[in-house]
Amino acid sequence: MPELYDLVLKYKPDLIWSDGDWEAPESYWNSTSFLAWLYNDSPVKDTVVVNDRWCNNCSCHHGGYYNCADKYKPGTLLAHKWEMCSSIDKLSWGYRSNMNIAELMDEASIIEELVQTVSFGGNYLLNVGPTKEGVIVPIFQERLLALGRWLDTNGEAIYESKPWRVQMENSTDTVWYTSKGPVVYAIFLIWPPGNVLELSSPTPSPATQVSMLGFAGTLKWQKSPGKGLVITLPYMLPSPLPPQSGWTVKLEGVK
Repeated sequence: MPELYDLVLKYKPDLIWSDGDWEAPESYWNSTSFLAWLYNDSPVKDTVVVNDRWCNNCSCHHGGYYNCADKYKPGTLLAHKWEMCSSIDKLSWGYRSNMNIAELMDEASIIEELVQTVSFGGNYLLNVGPTKEGVIVPIFQERLLALGRWLDTNGEAIYESKPWRVQMENSTDTVWYTSKGPVVYAIFLIWPPGNVLELSSPTPSPATQVSMLGFAGTLKWQKSPGKGLVITLPYMLPSPLPPQSGWTVKLEGVK
């Protein structure tokens, strides 16, 4: 507890991520008295955010936002802000000198987790374990840099976005939606056959414009015979390598 007060007074954090809560009740941790001070009298009382791990039976019930459980996936839109915390090493939150490549998340899995989490209004926390010297090993660097490159192109659909009225396309897990004001983003994780993307959820209008993040110009589209629209994507050259995972179509003038 003295460390917590010292951390807040000295570093004025934006966020405090508590853990180990399940071991004891709040009367043991004195967490309620700390939180009362944090939100009423501390130097960060108007700006600080906390998670939900402050005592046993607190997680998923009380907190600035909910972690609920590690690698939590609600599978639906929640009323309360939440976070999905994941780790590139699927077996550990720390560094393991004996880890092997099959035990690590690949780029496609990380992007898929990020997209699904944000579509449901969640925050995505991606953990790497540094070595005892504080070094982030090259394989973790490679995964983080790959995610960064993907966000360089597709970050417009992620940062400052909000859930749309539909989170996933027709109950599939390959097309996910986010929104920003009147703009809707459809993020598809698998490149469709024939370079044609069918979306049944958005309702187009005569003013509808379709573009693809990272690609100049607009895309051709037509109204679907049933509902929604059919989009002609840019032609992709055949490649012996699997394509990257995750592309974003930007929809303007749809409902």
